[in-house]
Amino acid sequence: MFCPDCGTWSRALAASCSRCGNGLPDVAGAPLEKPDDEITALRRATGNRYRILRRLGGGGMATVFRAEQMPLGREVVVKVLHAHLARDAEMAERFRREAEAASRLVHPFICPVLDFGHSGSTVYIVMPYLSGGSLADRVQRERNVSPQATASAAAQVAVALDHAHDRGVVHRDIKPDNILFDEGGNAFITDFGIATARFHGRLTATGRAMGTPHYMSPEQAMGKLVDGRSDIYALGVVMYEALVGFPPFDGADAFSVGYKHVHETPVAIAEVDSRVPQALADVVMQCLQKAPDERYPRGIALADALLAYLALNDNGSASHRAAAIARKHASPPHV
Repeated sequence: MFCPDCGTWSRALAASCSRCGNGLPDVAGAPLEKPDDEITALRRATGNRYRILRRLGGGGMATVFRAEQMPLGREVVVKVLHAHLARDAEMAERFRREAEAASRLVHPFICPVLDFGHSGSTVYIVMPYLSGGSLADRVQRERNVSPQATASAAAQVAVALDHAHDRGVVHRDIKPDNILFDEGGNAFITDFGIATARFHGRLTATGRAMGTPHYMSPEQAMGKLVDGRSDIYALGVVMYEALVGFPPFDGADAFSVGYKHVHETPVAIAEVDSRVPQALADVVMQCLQKAPDERYPRGIALADALLAYLALNDNGSASHRAAAIARKHASPPHV
């Protein structure tokens, strides 16, 4: 069993923990399954600060676990860098940088990082548990997210991005998986793992594009330096996908998708789904302009355009109220 005090796996029916020596609770018999090595390592790394409950999922960089922060009883998620990546100095630094970048961004619609830890090959960050799932889950479930819900969530994200951009942080990986919802339906940005910021030197050589190909701006796909308008483009891709069920560009590999971002014009939303209001489609298509100067100059401008759409088409609804509240959290330019 796992020691409730230090998290160490001890042999079945042992009287005390092999690591800390504290007494173990009585059990009816030996476990039927071999313990999960990754969970065992995480429990050892976090000790008695977190009770690791279960695996939620993961991706190419990390695995996410649901946990309870002790002794507060707060539900959290623990994001653990894959062990083979933790042994790579650059990957471990990228992961640490996510914690640092997010910790500097205190905003109602940016998912905060509560803790960071590194023990051996276990590198992890801790964030609040948001029970509403991700926008990716919602797109997969609904295929076409309603225009009102899409505009409201995007307005919240745009205000949060404006806050980050004003403080020198460009996210560079805005996608449906990185937009999470709480139980009230409010949208939060998460995962600043490849963010660029004024307070960081560049980890990668010029010309190396980092991010998720389907959501990269043309300048990011070409490996150029990016600013906040690159995130505006990515948020436009996210809205396009939420409204019609798929992103504007696809291809056999990352190169072909990136080529289309640079050289091809996305199919107009009205041609894909005529039910999408033209006013909202126009906002999305402005975000998807190839030249950064032709997009919205900052997140607040995009949020205002989305609010204007909601005011005319959804005034007084929960979606409009949520977007309007988000806009009120816009802060004056950071000096």
